[in-house]
Amino acid sequence: MKKIQKLLVANRGEIALRVMRSAKEMGIKTVAVYSTADRKALHVRYADEAVCIGEAPSNQSYLRGEKIIEVAKRLGVDAIHPGYGFLSENAQFAKMVEDAGLIFVGPPVKAIEVMGSKLAAKESAKKFDVPMVPGTAGAISDITEAKKIAGEIGYPVLIKASAGGGGKGMRLVEHEKEFEEQMERAVSEAISAFGDGSVFIEKFVLAPKHIEVQILGDQHGNIVYLFERECSIQRRHQKVIEEAPSPILTPEVRKAIGEAAVNVARSCGYFNAGTVEFVMGQDLKFYFLEMNTRLQVEHPVTEQITGIDLVKEQIKIAQGEPLSFKQEDLKILGHALEIRVYAEDPTNNFLPDIGTLNTYVRPQGAGIRVDDGFEQGMEIPIYYDPMIAKLIATGKDREEAINRMKRAIDEYQITGIETTLGFCKFVLEHDSFISGRFDTNFVKNYFTPEKLIKPKNQTTAKVGAMVVDLLLNQKKSNQTTEQQPTTTKSNWRKRAKL
Repeated sequence: MKKIQKLLVANRGEIALRVMRSAKEMGIKTVAVYSTADRKALHVRYADEAVCIGEAPSNQSYLRGEKIIEVAKRLGVDAIHPGYGFLSENAQFAKMVEDAGLIFVGPPVKAIEVMGSKLAAKESAKKFDVPMVPGTAGAISDITEAKKIAGEIGYPVLIKASAGGGGKGMRLVEHEKEFEEQMERAVSEAISAFGDGSVFIEKFVLAPKHIEVQILGDQHGNIVYLFERECSIQRRHQKVIEEAPSPILTPEVRKAIGEAAVNVARSCGYFNAGTVEFVMGQDLKFYFLEMNTRLQVEHPVTEQITGIDLVKEQIKIAQGEPLSFKQEDLKILGHALEIRVYAEDPTNNFLPDIGTLNTYVRPQGAGIRVDDGFEQGMEIPIYYDPMIAKLIATGKDREEAINRMKRAIDEYQITGIETTLGFCKFVLEHDSFISGRFDTNFVKNYFTPEKLIKPKNQTTAKVGAMVVDLLLNQKKSNQTTEQQPTTTKSNWRKRAKL
């Protein structure tokens, strides 16, 4: 068992800081890597040592695995933590780390490979009787055969890229007459985004909920689940609000879905932290979607309701230590919510918005946690994900957690850019969210830009109506970003041309 003395975090921003803080509490020295755009970033200043590894674009810096390993070896690093995004689920990088004699703070290479392909993941999980959405057993390219299978499954169906993620290469087909066109588009998009045109077809679950389960496994065969997270509030198939536990699961369903997640992990010899994702119907029946072989953005809500530092557990597992707790030791303590504070404009199709944080004041008080990587006066760079921070609120129950979150949103002061704070508060105050009856169609069903404009009096109402009319007319004239990207009003778009 080798103790980690020095850890390199192959990431940036809030996740790099979050990993380094846990490492520091464990007495581990930290090394930051950064691009030229992040020279003044907080994670660079926080680390014991920091090395610039390239220019701003991620393919010239944070995706340069060989450069990161070179830095690690030169500085006497014992282990590399990949965070999430970038190289975190890259099996080749994990193998390069191990071949260099370093510890990869993550799962084994084989598990990353298996779970990195949706089709391989399903084949692996099937052996352990994990519930599956009805669909094709493997990749399919013959449109005639695919159309026949879709008819047998019953519409609506989803066509999904095997190597997909983030909603890319995914097409919903509601009627048979749309099938051929949508399949051609899915294959083309999958090839463009992932270099792999493999697709599979599955039944589309109506009013679906996105439920995921956090698991931890050590290198001695022990695996536990740390309950579930509700992640159904999404835009562009990406999460915006998460909570733990889910407000609708019964104890019986919670146990069943947790055990199913453990079986998925066992099916590929998994250890370290991972997340197993499921789609759940209105009848509370759940089906395996995929496994994310890394730490998740929303991991803090699980930490808040279990009292377990997942990053510390990751490091201990990477060192070869057995889990210090068993399944029966884990209890749900209260309720936690997380909102992703994005530099995006919810009134303009959630397009990224960059600029300077002219004002940046974090909320404080009981039950409030902010994981971020910015401070007042810093710029939001164009090159990376537009998330500014993760705002987490914890309470003794869901009602208290929601009320704390709304208070924290009101306290959060950000000027200079548009953010998703107003949208998140709109969600928290909506009846369907409060009741727990929402699903992944929340934005489509309930949100329009004018919902964020709240007139205080008659005069303000008239002005608000004019603004709404202007926004809607602008939206019509601009259509969508994909159709007319050059006319869309967005700081991010304008600077992307420079």
